[in-house]
Amino acid sequence: MTTAPSPTPEQPRGFHFSDLRTMFGTGTSASRQFGILGALIVIILLFQVLTGGLTLSSGNLINVVNQYSYILILAIGMVMVIIMGHIDLSVGSVAAFVGIIVAKAMAEWQIAWPLAIVLGLLVGAAVGLWHGLWVAIVGVPAFIVTLAGMLFFRGANQWIGDSQTISVPREFVYIGAGYLPEVALPLPFNVPTMILALLGVAWIVFNELRLRRIQTRMGAAKAPLWVSLLKMAVLAAVILWAGWMFATGREGTSFPVSGIILLVLVVAYSFVTNSTVAGRHIYAVGGNRQAARLSGVKDRRVDFFVMMNMSILAAIAGMIYVARATASGPQDGNGWELDAIASVFIGGAAVSGGIGTVIGSIIGGLVMAFLNNGLALLGVGADLVAMIKGLVLLVAVGIDVWNKQQGRPSITGLILNRRKADADFGGDLMTPAGSDAAGKQETAARR
Repeated sequence: MTTAPSPTPEQPRGFHFSDLRTMFGTGTSASRQFGILGALIVIILLFQVLTGGLTLSSGNLINVVNQYSYILILAIGMVMVIIMGHIDLSVGSVAAFVGIIVAKAMAEWQIAWPLAIVLGLLVGAAVGLWHGLWVAIVGVPAFIVTLAGMLFFRGANQWIGDSQTISVPREFVYIGAGYLPEVALPLPFNVPTMILALLGVAWIVFNELRLRRIQTRMGAAKAPLWVSLLKMAVLAAVILWAGWMFATGREGTSFPVSGIILLVLVVAYSFVTNSTVAGRHIYAVGGNRQAARLSGVKDRRVDFFVMMNMSILAAIAGMIYVARATASGPQDGNGWELDAIASVFIGGAAVSGGIGTVIGSIIGGLVMAFLNNGLALLGVGADLVAMIKGLVLLVAVGIDVWNKQQGRPSITGLILNRRKADADFGGDLMTPAGSDAAGKQETAARR
């Protein structure tokens, strides 16, 4: 009888430049293709040059967060809907519907602004309940349900507001146009903003060290230590630089409150989708509904959850927009659903469902945000902006699809891939798009 050889400790190796491939993932492909993150970096640097340095100025970065935070919030919910294989066309109309109710509640019904926010969330939940019932219980395709919702709630917005603009009180404006407060210290920067940046750095370090511990415990391949250290150093430098830019803008500004809301939602929903049973169920149903059902997943309950969640996030986005605009109007929310859907697909989600991540959608949303912002700084007309955005969407998704057809993981998937040590259903099948093995299992499951 032979005995298996005992495992030998991992042998240290010298510096290999190719190890940089493992900085954001450990796919088996030897070559990395340019993808969405690369496109974002190129777009930012290109407009930084073309605008003479305006793109990365403090004032412009603050404007980007203020102007596009509500679209990024919609993208968080939309990626979950698209992972499930659905689509939601109603988010812009729902946001406008909630916005007019909240504005009217404060201006005419004399409801205090904190209670008006609660009312807005309840209205969003009620709309989501309505959509969820039709999709999960009746079985009507989400495309049809939300198309009907888009028409109905757009009309309801104009009917309730009588197609008029309704102003909101100054206290409410703070959630959409406010900033982190100043601290009475003799320092040339906004202290709360820099504290926020330091917390971000601490989270990056904690998350990377935790990942290495999990990989060690599982016996999985991991990046060399120097690669992890370089990754943490680069991300920390970017966060601290961004924090400094936000903290040293013009007097009276700092990191926007709407950005704080966005960050909280990104962290919360990243945790839900990556580290909870509910998140795994979303990927399971989106990847292979029948297999998930046979595994005990209640797919109708998951359908109901994602539709209701989407409307609640649309309500939050609508209130932030109304607060920033200081009023609710009949044209609010027009085209928001298209920007949110584009952000998700640019961020690497699959049209067939089962693949996508919250962080990827935020990256996709930032591509659209800096593209819009850069073209606006250059004075490009709205007609050309629409044409360019359409081409960027088509090319970005086309590159990602081509990569997958060639058996190569997309760069977004490589960056965002995280293996789950305790996956309940299907192991790598539950993991957001990443390694070649995961992609092959997802393809086989859908077949």
